[in-house]
Amino acid sequence: MWAVLGIGAIVCAALNILWSIQKKDARWFGLASLSLTALTCCAFYGDAAKRVIHEDWSGLMDILPTTSTALWICTTASILINFVAYFSAKHR
Repeated sequence: MWAVLGIGAIVCAALNILWSIQKKDARWFGLASLSLTALTCCAFYGDAAKRVIHEDWSGLMDILPTTSTALWICTTASILINFVAYFSAKHR
């Protein structure tokens, strides 16, 4: 589930940039992108919590190191992309 939400956040961030370049109102894409980014983090945390409850330690060891780094990178990128789109639209 968190992968679907993450892809949705990336798509909305890209649409935010594209619509900002075309000088269209893209506020909703920015809001959707940041919201989906937050939901992605929550869904990932929920998945990890389920693995702890089921004592799936090998599953946690397999996915947490790589995916937590990916979540940090994607969350930071989402924030930066939306800030760029917001400030570029604001200065027109």
